[in-house]
Amino acid sequence: MSVALTYPEAIVIGFLQGVSELFPVSSLGHSAIIPALIGGSWARDLSLTTPGSPYLDTLVLMHVATAAAMVIFFWKDWVRIIGGLVSVIRHRGIETDDERLAILLVIGTIPVGIAGLILAKPLQEYLGKPIPAAAFLAINGAVLFAVEKIQANRKDDEEFRQALRGGDTSMDDTLMIPRVSANAETMPLSALTSERLSDARLAKLSYREVLAIGAAQIFALLPGISRSGSTIVGGLLRGLKHEDAARFAFLLATPVILAAGIFKVPELLSPAMRGFLGPAVAGSVIAGIAAYFSLRFLVKYFETRTLTPFAIYCAVAGVGCLLYFTIAGI
Repeated sequence: MSVALTYPEAIVIGFLQGVSELFPVSSLGHSAIIPALIGGSWARDLSLTTPGSPYLDTLVLMHVATAAAMVIFFWKDWVRIIGGLVSVIRHRGIETDDERLAILLVIGTIPVGIAGLILAKPLQEYLGKPIPAAAFLAINGAVLFAVEKIQANRKDDEEFRQALRGGDTSMDDTLMIPRVSANAETMPLSALTSERLSDARLAKLSYREVLAIGAAQIFALLPGISRSGSTIVGGLLRGLKHEDAARFAFLLATPVILAAGIFKVPELLSPAMRGFLGPAVAGSVIAGIAAYFSLRFLVKYFETRTLTPFAIYCAVAGVGCLLYFTIAGI
């Protein structure tokens, strides 16, 4: 049975990829579930497991577009971080927050980089089907919800301890600029943007903590488990605020996604892909645009909100799709 890739299919999947890669709802899981729900030629053309399908290669190109959008959105931050990495290599020492954050991002990408080379293709071939993807999506929702409950309990405990201290708020960071690091303390007040303060807090993570947070991305190799969700969960469990955990998740995902895409470039340029390159490029442009605006929304969202709405969505959608696919025998 021949497979194809049409412009409508590529554009819809591109939009889906750009949004779901950054929202904690799993892009790979949705890439397996949505075509199966639509059925017909969509289920045939957009299958992760169909031999000879251009779908997986197209998704890789869309990932590159998503990573490019992330680089554009955080370009000022990446200029500082890359500058910090160059400085570390040149001087063989770490003195500033930017230098330490650069090293932490390198360390955080190691676990998923190794795991991806070994496990990505086998897991996608065996588990990139609607029923496993739906099951993992439900699990993703349960994990997000459980971690938010843990965070709520931590907050309640802190409020209780604060009440026992008589409500002393002399060190409340809402009343004063937190002393996050020597580097941040010496900056002019005008330079202490929310991004710089967040990076200074992230720079205080230990290497072991960053390895653990980075390793959480490995779970995203399972269709239905979110990369950003896993990383945010890892950050929250190690005491980060939602906005810091989300920022670190987005920064940490950028080199991983970009490297995976570049690694696959020869396959994208193979003769077998020539007939599908037009729709793939169109879908990738949509993916990049969707990713950029998703980032704009999520960065603001996590300043005051939690993972709970995404947890509910994943749990309901995952269980619902699992029941439907099981009954339908898909």
